[in-house]
Amino acid sequence: MTLPEHPAVPDLPGSAPDVPPVVEAPRRVEVGGEWRRVSPKYILVDLIGAGITAVIVIAVAILWAVLFQQAWQWWVMAALLVAIAIGAAFTPRRIRAIGYQLRQDDLLFRRGIMWTRVVAVPYGRMQLIDINRGPVARAFGLAELKFVTASAASAIVLPGLPEEEAEQLRDHLVVVAESRRTGL
Repeated sequence: MTLPEHPAVPDLPGSAPDVPPVVEAPRRVEVGGEWRRVSPKYILVDLIGAGITAVIVIAVAILWAVLFQQAWQWWVMAALLVAIAIGAAFTPRRIRAIGYQLRQDDLLFRRGIMWTRVVAVPYGRMQLIDINRGPVARAFGLAELKFVTASAASAIVLPGLPEEEAEQLRDHLVVVAESRRTGL
């Protein structure tokens, strides 16, 4: 059985076509507000950490060379320094990919360039909200916020927040988490 052919109908001015136009889907779905990024100062904090790691690697390699008089440790040091340099080259993009979003019932957290991780933490499941300040981050006025839930897989560390923003966010989340937990 064959279907009958429909005659072609010309489009008249002002008439809508029978088929809706194809609309491209957005590349990133952002539900419930805008993504907030960490401070751009955190790029420098992370690069300083990479520099400190590089200095330690060089010092260990020199110490090893003086004590044991072997040449192979220079190749290991060179490989480690190349890995540190590659990581440092991706640092600005990696830091710009970190963000969070406060929604009605949960907090969304994202990070990663190639392997993006997006975690939704319900407010009622938050058990601990902790602020940590390392010495380099403290010098730049930054802190990290750590969210702990009953699930070990959903522990989130949000680095590079200005200290005031971290404290305000912690206080807000504690209040919201307490109000949501009473309903459990």
